[in-house]
Amino acid sequence: MDDEPTDPTAPSVGVGPHPQPWPDDPRLDPELLAAGDRRNVLDEYRYWRLEAIVADLDTRRAPMHVAIQNWEHDFNIGSVVRTANAFNVAGVHILGRRRWNRRGAMVTDRYLHVHHHASVEEFVAWAETAGVALVGVDNLPGSVPLETAELPEACCLVFGSEGPGLTDEVVAACDRLVAITQHGSTRSLNAGAAAAIAMYHWSLQHARALDA
Repeated sequence: MDDEPTDPTAPSVGVGPHPQPWPDDPRLDPELLAAGDRRNVLDEYRYWRLEAIVADLDTRRAPMHVAIQNWEHDFNIGSVVRTANAFNVAGVHILGRRRWNRRGAMVTDRYLHVHHHASVEEFVAWAETAGVALVGVDNLPGSVPLETAELPEACCLVFGSEGPGLTDEVVAACDRLVAITQHGSTRSLNAGAAAAIAMYHWSLQHARALDA
């Protein structure tokens, strides 16, 4: 079993070794039962095998996907992935470079379905086949304020690299564009913060999809 990195922002969590006799449950991991479970997971998943947790999450994934352009090896991708885990999204899509910086994800990518698309054409073809609307999130001309936008239930929120934002090719492929209204001096939010706001906005509109 791989060691998970310590989350410096998390309080002391977890449980020690499980008292004998151990429960007869195939979802449980003998190594965790013997050594204790210090992972940053919900209490209901204590001692569970990773595969069992993923299988349980699969029964209630949100119909929302998240995509991140990875043209510049963006360090925000890990933060986006960690937030995607919090909302139990149907999938995370890395568009561009296959390798991305996983440090900020704090191993939450293990609980998600992460897909790679080498080109915009490949990504768009996936969305069309899956029946998923592409919603670009960027501060661009023609963008609708996120706070007034109605987001489709089956959608993929698409985020650009830090700095340049969404490329023209991705913008052209999106069904619609939304922007997060700001009142300060900077032009844009970083991708990690923008993704968290957008996913939360979707969850407010489609709470029943999360509770299903």
